[in-house]
Formats: sequence, C-alpha cells, structure tokens
Amino acid sequence: MKKIIYATVLFVLATFSATTLLAQNTGKIVGKVIDQKTSETLIGATVSIEGTTKGAATDVDGHYSLGGIAPGRYTILVRYMGYSTKSISDIEVKANVATPLDVTLAPSATTALSEVVIKATYRQESVNALYAIQKNSVSISDGISSELIRRSPDRNTSDVLKRVSGTTIQDNKFVVVRGLSDRYNSASLDGAPLPSTEPNRKAFSFDIVPSSLIDNIIISKTASPDLPGDFAGGNVQILTKDIPDNNFLTVGIGYSYNTQSTFKDFQAGFRSTSDYFAFDDGTRKLVSNFPTSTEILNNQVSKPRNIQAIQSLNNDFSIYKSKALPGQNYQITWGNVAEIGKNKNRFGTTVALTYRNSQTIIPDLQQQFDNYDYHSEQNKFSTNIGALANFAYSFGKNKITFKNLYNRILDDQFTYRTGSNSGTTSSDNKFYAFDLLEKGLFKTTLEGEHGLGAKTSKIKWNLGFSNILNDQPDQKKINYKQGNPGEPYYATVSSLAKENARLFSHLTENIYSGKVDYNLPVSLFKQSNLKIGVSSQYRDRKFDARFIGLVIDENNDNYDINAILQRPIQTLFGPNLIKAGLYNLDEIPNLTDRYTANSLTNAGYAMLDSKIGENVRVVYGLRVEKFNLNVETEDPNQPKVKLDNTDFLPSVNFTYALTKKANFRASYYRSVARPEFRELSLFSYYDYEMLASVQGNPNLKRTVIDNADLRYEFYPSAGQIFSVSAFYKKFQNAIEPLISDENSSTTISYFNSKSAYVYGVELEARKALDFIDGSNFFKNSTAYVNASFTKSRVTNPNDGVPRLETKRALVGQSPYVINAGLTHTELDNKLSFNLLFNRLGKRIFYAGGTRFSSVYELPRSVLDFQVGYKVLKSKGEIKLGGSDLLNAKYNFQYQLDGKPYNFSGTGSTFKRYTPGTSYSLSFNYTF
Repeated sequence: MKKIIYATVLFVLATFSATTLLAQNTGKIVGKVIDQKTSETLIGATVSIEGTTKGAATDVDGHYSLGGIAPGRYTILVRYMGYSTKSISDIEVKANVATPLDVTLAPSATTALSEVVIKATYRQESVNALYAIQKNSVSISDGISSELIRRSPDRNTSDVLKRVSGTTIQDNKFVVVRGLSDRYNSASLDGAPLPSTEPNRKAFSFDIVPSSLIDNIIISKTASPDLPGDFAGGNVQILTKDIPDNNFLTVGIGYSYNTQSTFKDFQAGFRSTSDYFAFDDGTRKLVSNFPTSTEILNNQVSKPRNIQAIQSLNNDFSIYKSKALPGQNYQITWGNVAEIGKNKNRFGTTVALTYRNSQTIIPDLQQQFDNYDYHSEQNKFSTNIGALANFAYSFGKNKITFKNLYNRILDDQFTYRTGSNSGTTSSDNKFYAFDLLEKGLFKTTLEGEHGLGAKTSKIKWNLGFSNILNDQPDQKKINYKQGNPGEPYYATVSSLAKENARLFSHLTENIYSGKVDYNLPVSLFKQSNLKIGVSSQYRDRKFDARFIGLVIDENNDNYDINAILQRPIQTLFGPNLIKAGLYNLDEIPNLTDRYTANSLTNAGYAMLDSKIGENVRVVYGLRVEKFNLNVETEDPNQPKVKLDNTDFLPSVNFTYALTKKANFRASYYRSVARPEFRELSLFSYYDYEMLASVQGNPNLKRTVIDNADLRYEFYPSAGQIFSVSAFYKKFQNAIEPLISDENSSTTISYFNSKSAYVYGVELEARKALDFIDGSNFFKNSTAYVNASFTKSRVTNPNDGVPRLETKRALVGQSPYVINAGLTHTELDNKLSFNLLFNRLGKRIFYAGGTRFSSVYELPRSVLDFQVGYKVLKSKGEIKLGGSDLLNAKYNFQYQLDGKPYNFSGTGSTFKRYTPGTSYSLSFNYTF
C-alpha cells in the first residue's frame, strides 16, 4: 500500500512539473454561455476575441475556454443562432490565471448588447452564477457555492449545509430541511443517489464528504418530475469538481485547538497504529474459527476451546492516558486540463487526498431522569481519510465524466460514567464503554451528456455504484456496582445482558443505479422543452450482529470470586484467569439480530417546461415510481417484511417574471417517504448513551405527502437576493421515532402517526452595505440572513396506548431557524473577514410514550468567524477561524405542555453537555 501511495505521489508531482515547464506566460478566459430566461446551456455558441482570429465553441455543458492569451484587456463577442450577439469589453487577463466569465444570451427579439467589467463581478463569480441558476430554476431552491464554502471555517459538508436557508444539522451530521428530519430528505452526489450511512436510521452522514472537494450544493425544496419522489423537506444535490479551468496543485495544512479538549488529559482504550489511518488492524474482530452462536448456546464448546476462543478476543481493557493533541487537517489537490487535437477537446483531471484527525473531550455529560443520575466523561478519537478522482472528457457536443469518491471514518470513543440508578439496589455505579465505529463510503459514477441535432436537444445518462460499510468490531461495556456508600464496587459479570455484552456488528450495502434523461425543444407556446426519463435503483444490504460476553464461574472454589469482582477493569479479565478457565463464553440469543434486505425502485417521468408569453413559465408533469422491498431475518418464526407500492407523483411549478429582477413562484407536488430497512427490522440494539434499546417496527407503512409552496424573489444586483416563501405540507402515515415505555424497559421504536401537517415561511436576504455609505469599506461588506418560521401538528394514532400527548409537533421540526452572516474584504481582496451566526428553536428529539413525555432539544446559539489573508503573490492563504465561540450547552430535556417533565423525581434532563470552542489555523498554497 505504501509503495502504491509513493508511486502515485511521484506520478502526480512529475506530471505537474512537466505541465509547469511547458506552460507559457499566458492566461485564459473561461466560462459558460446560458439562456438568459431559462439558464439552459447553449451548445455550439461561438466565443471570439475581437480583432483576432482566436475563438472557441461551447461544448455540451455550454462551457468555453479561450487559452493562450497574452496578459492585457480584451473584448469578446458571443454569437448563437437565433440570439442577439453580445459584446463584453474590459476583460482583464493575467498570466497563468483563468479569468472566469459566464455569459447570458437573450433571443434576438430582445436587446442583447451590454458591457461587462470583469472586476465588478470577479470576486462574486461563483455566487452570481449560482443565483442566476436559482432565478431561472425549475423549482424553488437554495444553494451555496465553493466560493462561500472557502470563506467559512467549515471542514465538511454538514457544516456547510447549516448556511443554507431553512437548513439545520442534527448530531453534527444529519440534515434537517424546513424543520423536517433527515428521513424526509434525500441526497445525491454527482447525479447519483446517496445511500443511508447509518445502521439505525434513514440518514446520510454529511460529515463524510470534505468541504474542499465540493463545487457547489443546491437544495431543491419543491419537486419536479425529474427529481426523485422520496423527499418532502429537500433534495440535497452535491456536485464535486471535474474539469478545472487551469492546471494547479494545492497543498493545505491546518491545526485546531478546542478549549476543553486540547492538551487536556485524554483517556482511551486499546489503539493500533492503523487507527490513525481510519482502519482497524483486525485485532478487535472475531477470528474466523470463533465458535458459532449455535455452538455457544447449545453448550457445544469444550473447555479448551472455550479458553482458546476467549484468548482470541482483544481483552485489553486498560485505560491509556495521554494529552489530547490538536486537531490536524491535511489535503492535497491536483488539477489538470489538456486541450487535445485541432478542435481543442478538453480532458480534465481532479485528484484529491484529505486527512483529518481530532481528539475531543466532553468532561461532564449529565443525564438526570427517571431513576438515573449519571455523569459521564467522553473521550473521542476520530480519523477521517478521503480520496477523490474525477476525470472528464469534453469533445464537440459530448461530455463523458468518471467520478470516484472514497471516504472512511474511524471513531473510537471511551466513556466513563458514574452515578446512581435508584431502580436497582446499587447506590453508585462505575461504567466503562470502549466503542469503536468504522464507516466507509465508496462511490463511482459514469455519466455521459450528448447534444443531438441542430437544436439544443440533449440526452444524458448516468450509471452509479456505491458501497456502504458500517462496522462495530468490538463494543465493550462493563459496569461496577456499589451496594451501599463506603462499600466496595463489584463488576457485574455474573450474567450476560446487552448492557454489559460485547457487540460485534457488520453492515455492508451495495447500491446500483442508472438513469437516462432526454430533453427536446418542441413547438408549443412561445418556447417549450419536453423532458422524459427513466431510472432504476437496486439496494442490497446484509447485517449481522452478535452479543457476546464473558461470564464468571461463581462455583469455582479455587478463587475468591468476590476479590476478583473487585479487581480494577485493567486486570478483571487477566490472562491468568482466562487460562485457568474462570470465565465462560456466553451469547445472547436472538435470530432477529441478523437480517438481509433489498429494494428495487423503478421510475419514469415526463414533463414539459413551457414559456407562455414573455413572463410566464410553467413546468408540469408526472413521475411514476414502483417500489419493492424485502426484509428477512434468520428467525423462521418471524414473517418476511414486504412492501409493494406504485406511486403517481404529479407536480407543477409556476413562475411569473414580475420584472427582470423579480419572480413570483407557486408550486404543488406529491411525494413519499418510505421506511428504511432498519426501521422495519426487529433487530434490538442497546444504546448505552441513550439508556434504551432501539428496535424496528415491521408494520410501518410509507408516508404520502402533499406539498404546496409560494415564493417571491428579488435580485437587486449580481450576488444579492431578497426572497420570502410560504409552504404547507400534509402527511399521511408520517414515520417518526418514539419512546415505547409501556413495559418496564424503555425502547425507542418507530410508528406511523395518524395525521400531520407543517406550514411556515422562509426569508432570505443578501445585500452589499453600500446603501449605508458609498465608501469602499461598505462596498466591500455584505450582510446576509436567512430565517424560517414553522408550525407543525401531529395527531398520535388511536392504537390503544394511553400516551401522555395526543397532539404535538413533528419530530425534528424547529419552530424557527436563523442563519446570519457578515463578510468584508480589504486590500484588493487579500484580506477577508466572515462572521457567521446560527440559532434554531426547540425541537422534538424523540416522541413521548405513556410514562415519558417527548424529549426536546432546547435552543442554542452558534457564532463562528474566519479571517483570511492571501500571501506570496496571492498563491498562499492563511486562515484563522473560530467555531462555536459562545460554547452554549447542548440541552435535551423531557417536556410536557412547554414545561420540564419529571417522571420519578430524579430530574428531566435527558442529556446535557458543552462541546467547547474550537480555534483553527490553516495555510493553503497553490502552485
């Protein structure tokens, strides 16, 4: 592996060096040519430099590239049949720099000559392009560009998504759009659907994609027939970079300091060197000849084999102490674009490697509810490695892209908990948990786009494959109980339960997808486009879990059992005790802990995009989805879970151009939300952090949602926006997590609520502050704010369970979300400053049951900043950032009728902790 990495690095450096030597002291003008009214790319438009013979034609993406231009100022002419010619002057070209310029053309019936000064838009280029696409987009959408990502302290996609209007992040990685939890949202990466990365919920962990690899993100909040039908909050579309505008090699290095973690005492369990590279070295996993569940449960394991099997486990329960190191972040990105042949076909390559490591401490996580009064210290060691390799070839009216993404996260968490549980005979507890989780994502996408005929008809196809890995190779838990104050603590290893078992679980899922879209201009109304397409996705999952433990032989007269139970955790399972046969291997039997699942979604759609007159645009059509699902456990007494649904999903999006800068939009669409594999499986998982078991419900039905939206949007100038939106959603059989507490033990499960609705408004504004004063200070300052205010109501089902609440808010829905920011640049854009604020309202974390009310996550405010300064002729940039400056507590609380709910007297705190403030310093240099 080291040789491969070494050879790859040498190849990249050698290629880059050769490219640099051959490079001339010239620059480029690059960009896209799009329709002014619809933002459709124009294939075959000619772009030429006035007074020269140098020119280029746009490709199937509408992209053009004028290379080999000597430094200076130029005027370009853009021509396309049926459209007015546009002359753009005063374009500054610099040596070894690609000057970006996107051009909009209007049909020849309109005026089309204007002068554009590139300096006025260069700083905001990517933002301007994104907002132009928004203004002409089919559906109501919001987005964020690579330029804004670069100016924030965000390290991964989950951080970035917090900046989008109406969007929040739960558990630092799961997206919530318009107050709707992750299960009502869908995501795609480079045009192919993203799978769920979590074994226990329908959610994609967005912290898995580094922000440096993103070109832009767009969230569609209303549907059109060409989008998947399984979302009601938003469809998150992430695009990574393919053909760069010029050749480059960027190296970045960064470090971070957390106020309550860095250089503080850090505790951890066993660690191998490979953990630093996000791979377990295999010493935690079960060996291939480990006794089967049947052998253990039927007492078919001999004494010698019992000892041998126990010895094969990783029995290192030592607690290693060190000082938490600063967070580390390294990345290298290489981009290359080559022009091939006399037609100057373009071949682009983007390759990136990223590495992150952090060691964080939560010194006091409090849980005070029911019988529990616990205080925990959590130490998490986390490593993330990522690789991206994108290749694209553009020739004539064709473009082929091959995009690959690999990412792997290793989280190793050690928890030490103390406190009382009045539901038992113990007065105090000492609980230890060693919990390692490996998550991996490999995704590859092959895509083609081809212009057909003289018109702008186009066919686009996409083939995708994804593999998801989620492993817990050895989650170890041990508790010591104290009978009365002053008495010794005894390890609870006399019997086996999920609270003290060792969990070995493995999840792997493969996703195969494909789609074809065809776009054809038709003679209907003033201008229309017919778009039809088909798609298919097949998912195949296998999950296996075993709960294994060591039970002490209390009948062994050769040892003082009480003395052994008082041993510290480091020597409780000492090699001499194991070799003497003092411990017996045991396993918790449950055939539902293993399941296989698959689903097949086939879809077809037809839609018309029609311009009616000068100001009206209507996009309407129908999408049909056929969904089949099968979930089967190894328990022959449990029936197979099957779903077979055909859904007709109509949608209509109406846009009226009030002025050249303002739109009024209205839309209706129907969508669905389907149960996830895990939500249907009877597999029961004990979550020691939640102090409850998590179990699926095989009787879940799909959710059907009717959605309506209104929006007014105004674009006062490039890069600026004001919009206000209203929306309403009605749910039939909404799927939600709830606390099932009819029995003595608490279980978190899933159910279909009887009915639910959500309505709300969104506001977004982005404006330069030059209206305050015409000085350069205010011209270089921009403020933005986006806010959403939402109301929801859910009626619980009449299923005979006497729940505390008959009506409540939808799980995960915040009554308000506020994002705000202030950006400022100085010294000809060399110095930049960003201040970012986020706050969300109280939202339900879990729906309540008969004894417990709903758990609410209480509001908290987040303030971030970043200062950047370009050095070394602007090829390098130093960034200083601060995250969560206010360091407000995360507070999850049981509440009923807006007040804290105390069931048994201990308290109402489900969990409460502070994350600490983080400061980061990074340096990036582009060769």
